[in-house]
Amino acid sequence: MIAACDEMLIGKTFRQGKMKLAIDAKFYGKKAVSIEEAVTILEPAEMMNLVGHEIVKAAVDRGLVHPAAVIQIAGIPHVQVLRM
Repeated sequence: MIAACDEMLIGKTFRQGKMKLAIDAKFYGKKAVSIEEAVTILEPAEMMNLVGHEIVKAAVDRGLVHPAAVIQIAGIPHVQVLRM
């Protein structure tokens, strides 16, 4: 499973109604990579957890994520993907 988020979201928490999205470096990692490198890493992934405008848009643009699968939590795009 690959978890990736936009770098500026690390350490932030978003709430919308009963939903809570905590962007923790322990889960999403501390290593920053370019969007191009991140998408290359995501291409063979069977499971993805993506948060943020940049990474989600890049995954959609590359055809890795269907746009209808993306939800918004407090205006932040979030998607979980399982490919079989």
